[in-house]
Amino acid sequence: MKMGVMETVRCIWPWICFVPRPARCMRLSEFIHRDIESIVHGWRAHVTTVMPRSPRGHELELLQLIVAGLAHAGTLEVRTAHPIGPAPAGADAKRTAAQAHAVSRAESGYTVEQLAFEYRALRSSVLNGWIEACRPEPPLVEDIIRFDDAIDQALGESIRAFSAHVSRARNLLLGMLSHDLRSPLQTIQMTARALQRLHVNADVDHAAELLVRSGARMKRLVDEQIDFSRIELGLGLGVKPLVIDLGSVCNEELEHIRAAHADHALDLEVTGDCSGAWDSGRVQQMLNNLVVNAVQYGEPEGPIHVTLHGAASDVCLTVANAGEAIDGETLARIFEPMRRGKTGVVRHDSGLGLGLYIAQEIAKAHGGAIAAESKGRQTVFTVVLPKGPQSAGSRD
Repeated sequence: MKMGVMETVRCIWPWICFVPRPARCMRLSEFIHRDIESIVHGWRAHVTTVMPRSPRGHELELLQLIVAGLAHAGTLEVRTAHPIGPAPAGADAKRTAAQAHAVSRAESGYTVEQLAFEYRALRSSVLNGWIEACRPEPPLVEDIIRFDDAIDQALGESIRAFSAHVSRARNLLLGMLSHDLRSPLQTIQMTARALQRLHVNADVDHAAELLVRSGARMKRLVDEQIDFSRIELGLGLGVKPLVIDLGSVCNEELEHIRAAHADHALDLEVTGDCSGAWDSGRVQQMLNNLVVNAVQYGEPEGPIHVTLHGAASDVCLTVANAGEAIDGETLARIFEPMRRGKTGVVRHDSGLGLGLYIAQEIAKAHGGAIAAESKGRQTVFTVVLPKGPQSAGSRD
C-alpha cells in the first residue's frame, strides 16, 4: 500500500529533529573579546622575537578599537568616516589609538618597517588563533575581510602619524643645528673681513677673500635650512611689514648680487608707484633667490633683467633670463622643495634646492603669488605683491 506525502513526512519527522545541525563558527569579534589578553600576549611574544627591546603600550587599546572598527570596515567612504578610535587616556586627544601607538614607537626609535611588522604580527596572531578556535568549522570569510580592512586602516593611520612625527623631529633638529651654526659662522666672516682690511700681502688678501665668499655661501645655506624648518614646523617666516620704497630695496639687493656675480649683466627697471608695506629683508631674500636661480640655470654670462611695476593696489616684480627653456614637467613642480631643474648649467653653489620654494613662501606670507613661464629661450618669474596697509609703520 502506497503512503501519501503527508504520511511519509509524519513518519520521518521525528528522525529529522534529531539530525545534528552544523555548529556556527564563533564570530571573530567574539573570539577577540573572549581571548584578548592571550592575543596581546602572543602578539608581544611574536614581536619580541624580532625586536627584543620592543616597548609596551597601546596594544590592548589598539586591538579593542580595531574590533570596534570591524563594524565600520567596508567601503572607502565608510573607512574614512570612522578612524580607528580616540587615543587612550592620557594621550593627545586629537590622536587616534593607531596614531598614538605610532608616535610612541617613533619616540622609541622604531623604523617604519618595524612598525609595519607589528601589524603583520597582530594580524597573524589573531587570525591563526581564531581559525584554530573555529575547528572543525571553517572561519567566516566575511569576518576575515573586515578584519584585514580594519588592520590596513589602522596601519595607514599609524604610518602617516609615524612619518609626520619623524619629519617634525628631523626639522626641529636641523633647525636647531642651523641656528647654532650661525654664531661660529659670523665669527669666521668677521675674522676674514678683518684680515682683508689689514692688507698684509697678496696671499693673505686672497685667502681672506676666499673665506668671505665661502662664509657668504654657508650663511645662505644655513638661512635656507632655518627657513625651511620653520615652514615645515608650521611657524611661518615671521614677516614684519613696514612702509618702504620697493624700488630702492630691490636696487640695494641687486648691488650686492652684482658684486658676487660680476660676469652677469643685471639691470633693474622701475615704473609706477612702488611704495607699500612689506618686509624689506624678506623681499630682498626673495629677489636674491630668484636672481641667483637665473644665474645658476640661465645662459652663462647672460643678462638678467629685473622689472618692478607699481599699480594702484599691488606691485609686479619680474626676473627674466635667457637660456634653454624649462620642460613642462619641471615647470609644473618648480616651486617644490629639494627640486632641481633638468636643463641649464648648474653652478657649484646651487644650494639645497630650496630657493624657489622659499621665494614662493615669502610671496604667500605677503598675501601675494608667484608664477613661472618658460618659452623659447627665455624664462620669466613673476611675483605680484599687494601693497598692504600704508599704516603698517615706517622704516627705521
